[in-house]
Amino acid sequence: MMVNPNRSSVLFRVVNKEHEVEMVAQLKRFFGLDQSWYVQYGRWLGQLLHGDLGLSWRTGKPVVRLIWERLPVTLELTGLAVAFALAAGITAGLVSALRPDRAADQATRLSVLVGLSIPVFWQGTMLILFFSLYLRWMPPVVWVDFLADPRRNLTIMLLPTICLGTASAANIARTTRSSMLDVLRSDYVRTALAKGLIDRVIVLKHALKNALIPIVTVAGLQVGYLLGGSVVVEEVFTLPGVGRLVLWSIYQRDYPVTQSTILFIAVLFMTINLAVDILYRYLDPRIRYAS
Repeated sequence: MMVNPNRSSVLFRVVNKEHEVEMVAQLKRFFGLDQSWYVQYGRWLGQLLHGDLGLSWRTGKPVVRLIWERLPVTLELTGLAVAFALAAGITAGLVSALRPDRAADQATRLSVLVGLSIPVFWQGTMLILFFSLYLRWMPPVVWVDFLADPRRNLTIMLLPTICLGTASAANIARTTRSSMLDVLRSDYVRTALAKGLIDRVIVLKHALKNALIPIVTVAGLQVGYLLGGSVVVEEVFTLPGVGRLVLWSIYQRDYPVTQSTILFIAVLFMTINLAVDILYRYLDPRIRYAS
């Protein structure tokens, strides 16, 4: 008995089409896409209020667990970068403000311009090539926990810290210079000089203290930018942090992890801004918050 090949082909396509439709229906039920948008949003919001960020589609692990496993690396990198940016930026800004239009001021302003212009990924690549491959001063970036080996951990984190904190240090230096120049022209500074106070006391106790509010504002914003910039730096230096988790989830199309990690970073950013606003009250007693 002869079988009509055209009929067999049609039957195969019909069966295959029904199978595809069933698979699409199963996926919609799995992802909750068979429900209306407000039901989906309400369910997600309810889970969020209970601290449930969902499960990873790739690993099946809770997203909260994935974030907490990698959060210490990102917090350490961000903290070291902030410390480096504050130390380098405030020092450079003070030197520039105390010697305006001199060689030190010109060099600082040029360094600020360069620091703001260099892309983070290019700077990280050049640091690895120069210090790790050419000079062989730095060990290969194989992550070691701080509690396991503090010295090796800090050695590994040195280049990522410099790379991540360079642009922030440049911003802080520019703000420190501008704020200090305004304060140093104030009447009370000239009065302190006329009284014969030591220049160091005038700069550190009087001028810098009153110039801190713009510096703290910029530093607080830079912490948020550093959390976002850690995505690139962690990928360049292969650090197992939250930033690299975001990139991995994007590459793998693991949308629950992508959504939750970005939301987590956004909440940290807002929390830091709130802390900066509260800190104003202690830096300047004249500031009052409406009750």
